[in-house]
Amino acid sequence: MVRQTHRLLTLLIFALTLLSGCGSNFGFPGAYRIDVEQGNIVTPEMVEQLKPGMSRRQVRFVMGTPLVEDTFNPDRWDYHYVKRNGTNTLSESQLTVFFDGDKLVDVTGSDVPEWAQEDTPDAPDEAQEDS
Repeated sequence: MVRQTHRLLTLLIFALTLLSGCGSNFGFPGAYRIDVEQGNIVTPEMVEQLKPGMSRRQVRFVMGTPLVEDTFNPDRWDYHYVKRNGTNTLSESQLTVFFDGDKLVDVTGSDVPEWAQEDTPDAPDEAQEDS
């Protein structure tokens, strides 16, 4: 009887140990969770250095290697950044640069340079030019 109780207690402790290792959001009380930064850190100073017509090499020098270089769209580079603490997202940014051949033509995302924010005026209608 004592031996069977000992086995049951050992089995119970083993099962609880296995279950405590399963993913739970509780964690250990008082455990410190570090901030995890993933992706490309993009500062406003870096973004302001971008100018239309820059070559790919110049953009890579200013911004660093992009996180995503799309195989199917080689004229698009994505710079994505996420800062998390555990399961909480503290900050996130996305910047995409577009090229036409080897020249920078557009920048979109959460923080874009002034020249990329400006709307280009529509080309005048040909009917107006003829009159």
